[in-house]
Amino acid sequence: MKLLLLCLGLTLVCAQEGNSDVVRSNFDIPKIAGEWYSILLASDNREKIEENGSMRVFVEYIDVLENSSLLFKFHTKVNGVCTELSLVSDSTGEDGVFTISYDGENKFRILQVNYSQHIIFYLENFSDSFQLLELYAREPDTSPELKNEFVEICQKYGVVKENIIDLTKVVPPHLGSRIFSSMVPTSSYAKCWGLTSTTIAREGTVSASSGYSLII
Repeated sequence: MKLLLLCLGLTLVCAQEGNSDVVRSNFDIPKIAGEWYSILLASDNREKIEENGSMRVFVEYIDVLENSSLLFKFHTKVNGVCTELSLVSDSTGEDGVFTISYDGENKFRILQVNYSQHIIFYLENFSDSFQLLELYAREPDTSPELKNEFVEICQKYGVVKENIIDLTKVVPPHLGSRIFSSMVPTSSYAKCWGLTSTTIAREGTVSASSGYSLII
């Protein structure tokens, strides 16, 4: 029994240590700057995050401006063309809370962040009255445990599991050679660029009509 209690105690300690770097308040905003990958996307209005939906965006990086505003660089589809999108969000003065004009007026907040691993945002749109949650990571994918935690967070906000999209299965344009070798030719990314497995195997450089050049 003592051994069992000891093992349980060690398990709890390890779990706490594993979450020790997760911040939920008093955010150090400059630390969120840098490169990010879109992992999971959720909304109570699924149409907004489906293919060609206005909120179906892939993050590339976040920059922190001098006035504490955030500059997001995204990639999305506009009229079927992969397009770069830069948006500036303004700090409200509240801890981790910002406003942004895109598809109407929005307010979003940081729910939690591990500055070296992941960040979760919650957004409210006041024009079409929908919610959006996003999970970004510093790497192209993250752990199943974190994804499950994101699902639980979404459900607390009334967003059902069926309205959560795993964007790691859809390779966005800006990733290029970083994960190109593992790209599925039938993914939305490949369709967006008109690529096939034959083209990928044959070309050292794949150029798209929109002007991007992918080096593989």
